[in-house]
Amino acid sequence: MDRTSDPRRHAPATLRNRAPILAVLQRVLPASGLLLEVASGSGEHAAWMAPQLPPGLAWQPSEADALALPGIDAHARDAGATTVRPAIRLDAAAADWPIAAADAVFCCNLAHIAPWAATEGLLAGAARLLPPGGPLVLYGPFRRHGRHTAASNAAFEASLQARDPAWRIRCVDNELVPAAARHGLVLDEVAELPANNLVLVWRRESLSAA
Repeated sequence: MDRTSDPRRHAPATLRNRAPILAVLQRVLPASGLLLEVASGSGEHAAWMAPQLPPGLAWQPSEADALALPGIDAHARDAGATTVRPAIRLDAAAADWPIAAADAVFCCNLAHIAPWAATEGLLAGAARLLPPGGPLVLYGPFRRHGRHTAASNAAFEASLQARDPAWRIRCVDNELVPAAARHGLVLDEVAELPANNLVLVWRRESLSAA
């Protein structure tokens, strides 16, 4: 392939923990329906994970950067990931998303490299789209009870804030739990992964419980 015209982007971080992330997805996702991935980045997660999920579960990648969409599609095509749909442009912080419903929502490494409005928008958007009991799965570094889980995460946060003061590692208990509750999402599971990262599984409350 001519590298000058290759739209694919490569993110080394997608290799980190992808197997344990997939193990959680295989356990908590529905066997069929639509999985919306918010902030797909390079699209490498979709290309690698989707073929290992049930064939009845379609994977819808999305990204705020329209220039990333061709590369996401190219990764899926090269991997033979036939359940991955063409990528769509989606801004997590927007009040309206270009999709009406999803059976599950998945997002990696967004909260710490975006303003808080993006995380709030992600929680609100997932709550609009998900059915009762539907999962929102988040992966990344997070604080617990106001504290970093490792010294390396504290150093990482310092590097983030040097790049953009609006970026920082968010706290599960003090920030995400109350914000999610405002949108009818409850924390169902916290899975500890290598490299001091977490997978958070949220569930959409039923109307009777909301």
